[in-house]
Amino acid sequence: MTYIADEKRYEEMIYNRCGQSGIQLPAISLGLWNNFSDNDAIENQREMLFKAFDLGITHFDLANNYGPPPGSAESNFGRIMKEDLASYRDELIISTKAGYRMWDGPYGDWGSRKYLISSLDQSLTRMGLDYVDIFYHHRPDPDTPLEETMLALDQIVRQGKALYVGISNYDAEQTKAAVEILEAQKTPFIIHQAAYSMLDRTIEQGLTDVLEQHGVGCIAFVPLAQGLLTNKYLSGIPKDSRAAKDHIPFLNEKDISSHVLQKVKQLNDIAVERGQSLAQMALVWVLQQKSVVSALIGASRASQIEENVRALSHTHFTDEEIKRINQILA
Repeated sequence: MTYIADEKRYEEMIYNRCGQSGIQLPAISLGLWNNFSDNDAIENQREMLFKAFDLGITHFDLANNYGPPPGSAESNFGRIMKEDLASYRDELIISTKAGYRMWDGPYGDWGSRKYLISSLDQSLTRMGLDYVDIFYHHRPDPDTPLEETMLALDQIVRQGKALYVGISNYDAEQTKAAVEILEAQKTPFIIHQAAYSMLDRTIEQGLTDVLEQHGVGCIAFVPLAQGLLTNKYLSGIPKDSRAAKDHIPFLNEKDISSHVLQKVKQLNDIAVERGQSLAQMALVWVLQQKSVVSALIGASRASQIEENVRALSHTHFTDEEIKRINQILA
């Protein structure tokens, strides 16, 4: 059956201006970091993408190494684009990245001009696209001169392979240096992708000030703290959870202390009072931060996307709620 998008897909979604650019991003964006690999059912991937778009999520975020194996998320996304979403290409913001290890040898990692341009060429082939809307450098390179990396981003735009560029995982000082180079080149640098959640507020220590000063938007990844800010851990660590699996990076059992779980339970109490799930409250909370224009979610099934988007029906926090939340997070 041919996919036909919901005619009402834009009615409920909130769209926010991304920095000083002409682009508006949906308040909720969908990341394909997990659950879009060759190990995941293509029909479930298709169902999630359809549901997201029907709910007004117009931004799909990828990277060259998403999988496993690396590249498979882009390939699977490209298949669904070709078979089902091609006619909606101009309604979508598609982003990808390069900066982590992708292939063997000295040219398949970090931030050289060689790597970034070669990687994007591969990404475009896997996705069957002529261009991406946003191309990111995925992490700072301690060895390649920053000027080379930023000049590569500029070249990519001038070649027509990306409309806009961004960076990810750069701290405030690194971001300021990158912005100054890109502004001098008049490169359309519009977005920074940074980890941000109630449990990780590092970007508030200078980065958001830099972004606001230079008119750059921020999209928050892991806004649910790898699942910690959901109801999954309210009663402890489930055996089938991400934290219980030793091979899953970024979140494991030793990171979830009784102190953290106590905070999560107290936050959940506030969410219940608001008539929201903890995940819904956590998503709209990150959107209160200056410069943050979108919360980047992951999902394993379409119903999770639906639940997350429902968070946007209640985005206001009272002064008392903000005070209580800050006391819990202190």
